Order: sequence, then C-alpha cells, then structure tokens
Amino acid sequence: MDLTEKTLESKTIFEGKIMTVQVDTAQLPDGKPALREVCRHPGGVGILPLGADGTVSLVRQYRYPLHRLLLEVPAGKLDRENEDPAQAARRELGEETGLEAGELIPLGSIYASPGFCDEQLHMFLARDLRQGPCHPDEDEFLDVVTMPFAELVDRIMSGEITDAKTVATALKVKLFLEREKN
Repeated sequence: MDLTEKTLESKTIFEGKIMTVQVDTAQLPDGKPALREVCRHPGGVGILPLGADGTVSLVRQYRYPLHRLLLEVPAGKLDRENEDPAQAARRELGEETGLEAGELIPLGSIYASPGFCDEQLHMFLARDLRQGPCHPDEDEFLDVVTMPFAELVDRIMSGEITDAKTVATALKVKLFLEREKN
C-alpha cells in the first residue's frame, strides 16, 4: 500500500525568526483531503562535550513553552538551511559553554517531532576540549552545569532529564564509547 500523502495546497500563515508555519491540504492514501499544520525550521545541532576526566558540560536554560528550566546539551539552530552542521556545532558549543573541541564526532541526526515539524537535529560528540570564554547570544540566559557522564545517563534513565536531543545524544554517545572500547 502506498502511504504517501500528496500536498494539494499550502498556505504560509506565520513567518518568524525561528520558524515558519504552514497549513496544508494533503490528499490521503484513500484519496480524501486532510489538513496538515506544518512547522518549517532550518534545523539545529546538539553537542555533548566530554572532558578527558569523564565529565560533561550541559546548560540549564529556561524554556518558555514549558515554563520551566531544562538541563540540556549545548545546542542551537542552523543560521540557514544549508549551513554545515559541524560549523554550527562548533559555534554553539563556544557560545554556550566557551569550549572549543579538538575533535568533533558526528553521531547522525534525529527528527524530534515529525508529526508537525521538519526540524532535523544533528548530534555531535565533542572531545579534546579547551576552555575559553562563554559568549551566549544577547537574548540567551543559561548556566553551565558539569557532571560525570554516568550521572547524565542515570538522570536520563530516571526521567529527570527529558529533553529529546539530550536523551538521544547522550545515549548515542554511550553506545559510541562502548563500541570504541571493543
């Protein structure tokens, strides 16, 4: 069975700094029409900086849509759709933590909410770290939190850390490190 939905009509209803929202009419596999609300986003990066001592640097940041603080991997959006994700990862890592990575390992990408959003998040492991000054964006307020990598994994497994990019990146790093040992 062909499960493809075909776009019949698309209307942009909002264009913002971070995203564009469209309302589309799609044709379902059975031929019937359906409305689809779609958030268009240029994509983003999430970076897990892992120090030689086994600690990771995370950021604690207030997330307005949830009205609460979250503990997350350093992350940010691509400045444009075709920006090199590795370049964006280096920029965001420096802005949020002041860290520079001698080694940046790509871990693949995820779609965090494909039911309504096309944002693709590229994940990286950063190693061989050097500390410099933090320089967050003008409207960005955050605290850098350092902890052992094992504690991060424990806090994810207990449900304390629930940010999707942080969960996915940390678990990918855990598997990467286990495979690297073998």
